[in-house]
Amino acid sequence: MLGLRTVVYPVDDLQKARAWYVKAFGVEPYFENERYIGFDVCGYELGLMAASGDLTPSLGGSETLWGVGDIQAEFERLVGLGARALVEPWHTGEGIWVASLADPFGNRLGLVVNPHFRPPAVPSLHEPA
Repeated sequence: MLGLRTVVYPVDDLQKARAWYVKAFGVEPYFENERYIGFDVCGYELGLMAASGDLTPSLGGSETLWGVGDIQAEFERLVGLGARALVEPWHTGEGIWVASLADPFGNRLGLVVNPHFRPPAVPSLHEPA
């Protein structure tokens, strides 16, 4: 195992989701075609895939937590962009804070502040080293 690489969110409207995630994450996609859009978010991939068959937006499955610096500010910013609050930011202990939202497309979007987690410094594959 090499660790987390990609999280994929199925969406019914790929272009609307693209526009929302550009605003939400502040990065443009590095890859796009008619079924998939990939964003490099600090060395991890956020993939948006056109929903079809069993691949549909859901709040009931796994939750991916995206690291943030100021969880309350990010939570409020995403709500302002159209996300729906599911679980307000709360302190789990030892300086760790988590929160959950629903993106406008029906997927669960988690936020985390974890002062104990330090990802390895890996340069983006899409930028010169």
